[in-house]
Amino acid sequence: MSHFHKSVKTGKPGQALEHARYIARESKYKKNRDDLILKAHGNLPEWAHGDPYTFWKTADKNERRNGATYREFEVALPSELTTDQQNELVNDLIKTSVGQKPYQYAIHSPEAALGKVPQPHAHIMFSDRLPDGIYRSPEQHFKRYNPNDPELGGCKKDSGGKDRAKLREDLIASRESWAKIQNIALEKYGHTTRVDHRSNTDRGIKQPPRKYISYADIKEMDAESKKKHSFPDKRDA
Repeated sequence: MSHFHKSVKTGKPGQALEHARYIARESKYKKNRDDLILKAHGNLPEWAHGDPYTFWKTADKNERRNGATYREFEVALPSELTTDQQNELVNDLIKTSVGQKPYQYAIHSPEAALGKVPQPHAHIMFSDRLPDGIYRSPEQHFKRYNPNDPELGGCKKDSGGKDRAKLREDLIASRESWAKIQNIALEKYGHTTRVDHRSNTDRGIKQPPRKYISYADIKEMDAESKKKHSFPDKRDA
């Protein structure tokens, strides 16, 4: 059964490389590789030589101390779709919401602790730095943008100059867009289920949203409690 989930996270300098290894199940995270379905990257600058870890390591070292080295979409994927169709869906999201910015993504499908069903989802990391065709060294790439002489500064940030109201407006629009992309895919591949990005209140549904049960909570449950709550949990990846 499909359910809607899309969160947006940011990482500070010093966090990007480690998080990239985490979603790719590399380094100390190899022990979790059983849930890794696939991983990919794209739009890296020339100096990264096709290696996302080089890009994120450089971002960690050179991004401003109070800046964000990456943003991340964490999205649930419809379990009705095949792996290839889910990958197609993720790439549609990248095209519409990431564009030409450097990115890395991974699709995971762990087994839910309650219900023992697959929980396919994707992590999409991307830099907010917009490519503009100007060659910059790795260090210059992450410097502050110079609007008067772009070649002397770093790449412009897509979120630069936006206040909180605008960022919130963009987030709501991106959630709506993601719901539409999923529903187009579900219809395309012959499924009748649909997702909705709106809250129960906005949809006129009086029933409160289902309470989130963490994996730690589940581990503390006895057999009877697990039976009572035996529905797929939203488990962090």
